[in-house]
Amino acid sequence: MRKVLLLAVFAVSFLCRIGAQSEVYDVKSPDNRICFSLAQGGAPDLTLVYKVTVDGKNVVDWSNVGYTHSADNVCDVASIVPLSRETSPVKEVWKPIWGKRKEVKDVYNTQTFQIAGASVDMAVFNLEVRVYNDGVAFRMIPVRGTYKNESSDYYEHTVFGFAGDFTAWYYNGERHNIGPEKLSDANGERLPIMIAKAADDLYLGVHEACLGVDGWPMRLRSEAGSTKMSVIPEKIVNPQEEHVGAWRVLMVGRTPGELVDSHLLELLNPEPQGDFSWVRPGVYLWDWRIDGAVWEGYRYGMNYDSWTRMIDFAAEQGFQGLVLDANWYGPEFEKDSDPTKGDKAHDVQRIIKYGKDKGVGVWLYLNDVAGTNYPIEETLAQYEEWGASGVKYGFMNGNPQEKNRKTQEITALCAKHHLMVDYHDYPVHPFGQMRTWPNAVTREYCKAQLDGRQIFQPKTFVTSAFVNMVAGPIDQNNGFLELHQGRTTRKDNNQEVPTTVTGEIARTLITWSGATVIPDIPEYYQKYPTLLEFLSAEKQPWQESITLAGEIGEYIVMARQNKDGEWLIGAATNEDARTISIPLNVLGKGKYTATVTTDAEDTHYRTNRETLKTQDPVSVNRKSALTIDLAPGGGACILIRK
Repeated sequence: MRKVLLLAVFAVSFLCRIGAQSEVYDVKSPDNRICFSLAQGGAPDLTLVYKVTVDGKNVVDWSNVGYTHSADNVCDVASIVPLSRETSPVKEVWKPIWGKRKEVKDVYNTQTFQIAGASVDMAVFNLEVRVYNDGVAFRMIPVRGTYKNESSDYYEHTVFGFAGDFTAWYYNGERHNIGPEKLSDANGERLPIMIAKAADDLYLGVHEACLGVDGWPMRLRSEAGSTKMSVIPEKIVNPQEEHVGAWRVLMVGRTPGELVDSHLLELLNPEPQGDFSWVRPGVYLWDWRIDGAVWEGYRYGMNYDSWTRMIDFAAEQGFQGLVLDANWYGPEFEKDSDPTKGDKAHDVQRIIKYGKDKGVGVWLYLNDVAGTNYPIEETLAQYEEWGASGVKYGFMNGNPQEKNRKTQEITALCAKHHLMVDYHDYPVHPFGQMRTWPNAVTREYCKAQLDGRQIFQPKTFVTSAFVNMVAGPIDQNNGFLELHQGRTTRKDNNQEVPTTVTGEIARTLITWSGATVIPDIPEYYQKYPTLLEFLSAEKQPWQESITLAGEIGEYIVMARQNKDGEWLIGAATNEDARTISIPLNVLGKGKYTATVTTDAEDTHYRTNRETLKTQDPVSVNRKSALTIDLAPGGGACILIRK
């Protein structure tokens, strides 16, 4: 009873903040479902406040927004002036180099308001608002020459005051996600992306987009008993210098899958400058986990002979390349390890040429120690000269602002030298930058499952797929198939993996990434022909992606159409077995043939991981539905061809 009363008082305190004479300015989505409202709060604190409604119901109640001179004060305003007479509609189409689909509708209504401060703590700034059919975004842009104390720092004050005690999940670094957690139970710092279930047919995502080079990645703060999340104020140093605040984004979906399928964060970033036609999204092999694997007397290692075997396999299957991981140029954490030299540098140049002759690219690992202690641009220029196709950058040091700046600078340098890039080991969160920099194909904004057996369970995957992946592409290294009981012979992290072979390959499809980095040797993929056929059909760029079904932490069903027009469907479940019906209404007109591979009747992620069954191909059309049994911790792979 006490919590209910506290929440009711909190809601009333929000509702009372609009002044009796204050005008309310509305910006609505093109379909009129979502409305962003802006107003001046009531006396004594004439604060700048906003709210968001969906289908006429409050989702975010009146909440503070704005800049002040203090980290503790709210934003008092003297006036709110719309800079145009009416809301401006925008209707465009974005055609990404790669992404979840071939074309993305960029349709929204927008309005910009000029906000004048009422005290010396304030300045004049513009509040730009965009309302899409799948969410709301707003950002603050200081008006130059209006700061009343131009030598001082300024702070942002944005609050998401949710209108109910919703259930939420959060990104949690290289650990299992936080959640499900009631908003009123959250206490302290939470990291975005945040996903909230407001109702059975209403899901929300809180994140940011288009973070500036000098921006602090957003963090959220909550207080026990409250249903609001506040952006933790960070200093804006010298805001006169070209400062544009990041977009604060509230994503909206009827299902959690609609959030997964959205490209809203990317749409809030600018178009790329220059030619990125050289970016090659797709499946990449990886040498780190093959090290020590044994097959019929041959022991794989991180060496030239094993690399050639991997390159040959990639060429046979149409995979895009091979990722060479740490220590090829010396111990990665030693300052004397020169990233352009070392015992294996000659072999690396040889394997790059060997791969290029077969149409297979090679990525090179670069640790932040070498990236910091040696001239980074000279290093990347050398990799370009050798013919490398990408860089895996690991263990970046610094505070979040420093890491954000370095990440953006390295991404731009990689683009200059025609290198794709993958950031690992606690990278800053993605914020839609793959639109501006299509070479930024993925990052370990998750726990890569082969590094985290102590925390990675089936529920971890079907949670992160609905949480972390909403923020952007993630590198989770799914696809390990040596799953027999007992330790493996791998040199690093040879523990058992809690999954099934069919579930593992399904996860490679479900996970959105411009580089699907798979961790096993060729022979383990060849051991399961239908799974290898499915994996080889993961040909990007995707023409379409649709989350067909699922619930956070329970299960997910993902459909993607490859560049050849074939449809692939992957399903994965948590620790529970379940039977699901998959409608095929994503298909076009006509007849298709579906090859369905599932777990066997006795498959279980703890005790019997390597069993599966493949049904005889069946004829299907867009009116068909497939009934699929998923084993505990398992999955299904469905390949549909015309």
